[in-house]
Amino acid sequence: MDLGMKKTLSLSWEAALEAVPAALKAEGFGVLTRIDLQATLKEKLGVDFRRYTILGACNPGFAHRALGQRLDVGLLLPCNVVLYEADDGKTVELRVIDPMQTMAPMMGESFTALASEVRTKLARAVDQLPGK
Repeated sequence: MDLGMKKTLSLSWEAALEAVPAALKAEGFGVLTRIDLQATLKEKLGVDFRRYTILGACNPGFAHRALGQRLDVGLLLPCNVVLYEADDGKTVELRVIDPMQTMAPMMGESFTALASEVRTKLARAVDQLPGK
């Protein structure tokens, strides 16, 4: 089972780190957090790990609407977007949380329409990026 939307990007690592936030921005999402997991694991545990970055994407309008329905929805915010280096060491894999898999089932029927809107915008951002 996939944990969200996925795409194999036809971009270098550096280009992907620029293109993904730009695609998100075009759909009204800002990147609030950027976690370099590779650097964190090296620093905290002394272990080597593939390039892996977690972006915390937020659309303030959607966040406000969701929080207006239930304050504890903040546990599911921001929307995580993950970029990681594939096993070949060259390919960049993109994974984007699907709110229809997370928010809608967890938060109940009242969140279905909102989750669907968020998913549509995230999917358009993914579709803008080169790859398959």
